[in-house]
Amino acid sequence: MHSSLTPAALRRRIRAGEHTGNTSGCAPGFVQCNIVILPQEWAHDFLRFCQANPKPCPLLAVSAAAGDTALPLLGDIDIRSDVPRYRVFRNGAFEEERADLHALWQPDLVTFALGCSFSFEEALLADGLDVRNVSEGVNVPMYRSSLPCTAAGPFAGNMVVSMRPMRAADAIRAIQICTRFPAVHGAPVHLGDPSLIGIADLHHPDYGDAVTIAEDELPVFWACGVTPQVALEQAKPPLAITHSPGCMLVTDLRNSQLAVL
Repeated sequence: MHSSLTPAALRRRIRAGEHTGNTSGCAPGFVQCNIVILPQEWAHDFLRFCQANPKPCPLLAVSAAAGDTALPLLGDIDIRSDVPRYRVFRNGAFEEERADLHALWQPDLVTFALGCSFSFEEALLADGLDVRNVSEGVNVPMYRSSLPCTAAGPFAGNMVVSMRPMRAADAIRAIQICTRFPAVHGAPVHLGDPSLIGIADLHHPDYGDAVTIAEDELPVFWACGVTPQVALEQAKPPLAITHSPGCMLVTDLRNSQLAVL
């Protein structure tokens, strides 16, 4: 992990192909973003989907114009190369992962940057709570749930959730902390019995890695920024590009700038 690097220095390493893995724990103190890139004719409906589902899809920045590769609100960014790994979908089906987008870039593409749970994880750690995926050095476990999103045009589907196990008292504290961060998924959406939100087996996440869950711990579930990937499967745009789960865009925004009180 490159925890001591500035966001700009980390992006330079990513741009050069020197950091290709997940970004959890990198550049602490700074906001990391989920990414969705779509052709312009699909962008308006996706914007409405984000506005209708702010917990899984908290929108932080959008391209100023179609074809723009910069996101100046978030730093000196070239969206074609500054994410460690990208996922490419065609007609809603996952096609491949790529290290950069130079060969795929089109003048009609619009980029959306969405808030990420790595920001609130830092606030939990600062309060002395154990965040299991961080302490075990793995990607957070993520699951497809039965919690429905509000549809917008062709974009619909159920929410993806991330899970962190906690003792009951710690879960209550986590709710208090995360309520201050609505721009990065906010408070949890469920805790306790995973079957109530359509999850059959916590030990086999749909994305990320399984973590240890002690007998005295509850699973605590947050809305997750992988949700748009489910919506893309439903909508079936001819081309869509996202980050690979856990491989985020690291920005120059500070997490503290997103806190509300």
